[in-house]
Amino acid sequence: MRLLIVGTLNGQLTTATKMAMDRGAKVTQADTIDQALNTLRAGGGADLVMVDVVLAIAELIQRLEFERIFVPVVACGVENDAKAAVAAIHAGAKEYISLPPNAEIIAAVLEAVTSESHALIYRDDAMANVIKLANQVAKSGASILITGESGTGKEVLARHVHRKSSRSTKPFISLNCAAIPEHLLESELFGHEKGSFTGAIARRIGKFEEANSGTLLLDEISEMDIRLQAKLLRAIQEREIDRVGGTKPVPVDIRIIATSNRNLSHAVREGQFREDLLYRLNVVNLNIPPLRERPADIQALAEHFAEKYASANGVPSRTLSMEAKQQLSINRWPGNVRELENTLHRSVLLNTEEEIGPEALRTPDGCRLDEMIATGEHGPAAQAAVAAQAVARNLVGQTVAEVERDLILQTLDHCLGNRTHAASILGISIRTLRNKLRQYVTDGVTVPEPGDQRRLAS
Repeated sequence: MRLLIVGTLNGQLTTATKMAMDRGAKVTQADTIDQALNTLRAGGGADLVMVDVVLAIAELIQRLEFERIFVPVVACGVENDAKAAVAAIHAGAKEYISLPPNAEIIAAVLEAVTSESHALIYRDDAMANVIKLANQVAKSGASILITGESGTGKEVLARHVHRKSSRSTKPFISLNCAAIPEHLLESELFGHEKGSFTGAIARRIGKFEEANSGTLLLDEISEMDIRLQAKLLRAIQEREIDRVGGTKPVPVDIRIIATSNRNLSHAVREGQFREDLLYRLNVVNLNIPPLRERPADIQALAEHFAEKYASANGVPSRTLSMEAKQQLSINRWPGNVRELENTLHRSVLLNTEEEIGPEALRTPDGCRLDEMIATGEHGPAAQAAVAAQAVARNLVGQTVAEVERDLILQTLDHCLGNRTHAASILGISIRTLRNKLRQYVTDGVTVPEPGDQRRLAS
């Protein structure tokens, strides 16, 4: 991962830097907030920013948000200053670390604040065949399209391809095309010059330049506006990009990996995706089977997640009972690996026995997995019915607007913040959904970011 450290803290951050580097992080240091912003604008990139608490953290976060630079911030301070910690969290920092640091704390923060572990766990022959093909084409420079249902592990596979490629020591940059508003996606991809639009207060390097000599992952490529697809096609063909407001092309050397949970051939026929772009992206297709078609992977992944979350939560590691393994193996897992991971995370927290048994395997609304399976309630339709019943119990006394808001937010929670999937389930356009979510945020309602859920009352 890439770590940007801002400030000095009398040399204490040097110790934190060494610990992070020992954990495999690539570290850049800036003395001031302005230097940090210049580093990020220039394409230095960061997966996490650790900043001295005496600096203006609120200002840093506001400026990051204004310039649409999406990176989590962790505050660091000498001694365990509760007042400083609270102020930093209120300002928007994800965590507060007291210095001098502890190696285990640094490791835990890097794991908790940044993206989840990208370990590739598989045992099933169906997945082994996909990995074999991925390893075969990784060394080439060919563009790759990774397809599969939501939650199957498309980004994990993309990172595996990058690690196996000749570009493995170079940047791996990921951009979720569904998470960025349409009018800002071009700037995110290609960058912009100062003054090219309102809010462009300085030159900003885009993801293409940030990924130069490495790999660029375009997640959920199907959600990109068809007009922007033409510019993406030119960038891939010509190996050069034009910054928004720029006057001359910028050469780039990157490998493109794209993912989609939609059938792009159908999108082409519906006029929603360019056929020539599909040909450029789909030189090699890696199609990940859903988890229900990879039964041997279920147990291996379950054991991995059980150990991972036991360690993360400081509880004793427990094995899965035979009954629990049986329930896991026969469940349909419509949410695939992501749903399985969430289920095991809950089981680690709920378990009170020597083994993790069926009683600890529960759905987000508290239903036992074995009871749902026994009544046949483990398919997508049944889960939708459970969600509908939960909504119905809260209808009395609410306005139509409140019911609509709750339905949209509960659906978004079910989809782990994925706007595209939620819009599809709700039967509305992605634009309509985004407009409603924007209004909810204005009204002070918490809206989950992609990959997240709100903290729901138990």
